[in-house]
Amino acid sequence: MPGGLWTKCPECGEFLYSKKLRENFEVCPKCDYHFRVGAYERVSMIFDEGTFKEMDKDMQSKDPLKFKGPADYPTKLKKDQSFTGLKDAVVTGTGLLNGKRAALAVTDSRFIMGSMGSVVGEKITRLIEHAEKEKIPVIIISGSGGGARMYEGLLSLMQMAKTSAALDRLHRSGGLFISVLTNPTMAGIMASFASLGDVIIAEPKALIGFTGPRVIQQTIKQELPEGFQQSEFLLEHGLIDMIVCRSEMKETLSRLISYFSN
Repeated sequence: MPGGLWTKCPECGEFLYSKKLRENFEVCPKCDYHFRVGAYERVSMIFDEGTFKEMDKDMQSKDPLKFKGPADYPTKLKKDQSFTGLKDAVVTGTGLLNGKRAALAVTDSRFIMGSMGSVVGEKITRLIEHAEKEKIPVIIISGSGGGARMYEGLLSLMQMAKTSAALDRLHRSGGLFISVLTNPTMAGIMASFASLGDVIIAEPKALIGFTGPRVIQQTIKQELPEGFQQSEFLLEHGLIDMIVCRSEMKETLSRLISYFSN
């Protein structure tokens, strides 16, 4: 049997026909587990076909610290570029969402854990500034288990402030920012632009927070509540505004844009 025909769900163990899984937005029809998907797949799920115009596609990171580890930074970049087909961990651009103009950024957790280096911060900031100028809403779909990128040191950390400042200017100009959190959205990304949405949406059962629950539990020496840092727990405690299944995301975003534009 050719490989790739079947996919095992890590949540319920069901074997799923891969073609049907793709048709179902990479969501398990049995347990509603949301598989991780790439940035360009996200774009195709959100924007009307053929309308996406990518920005800053060829922007790439330098190696300012000459970082040394098990693998040096340029080697790590080349490896993930080959694996994902991306230049860095975010895709940005504009397009139409049910005929409505919008600016979209999608971070991809497959590229150095979706961490934010100087390229990710710069591309997102440029997108926000473009949206402010064009008076169109901003949607950022976040998926990062890596936060700020250690390979770039302070140049990475400053992107948290830079993206947050750009969103503040957008807010002051009356612009709309919708933040969509996927599994996982953690660390520096969650501590900056991902938590600043006028509306914050999460996919079901997404892990969301700053430090992971295992580290927190080891630090405070206490048992954590059931479901701690998952979407459902955070909705109950007021950190997010709604939980939306991936198959309903486009229509939900479209309704929100229509509502706020009025």
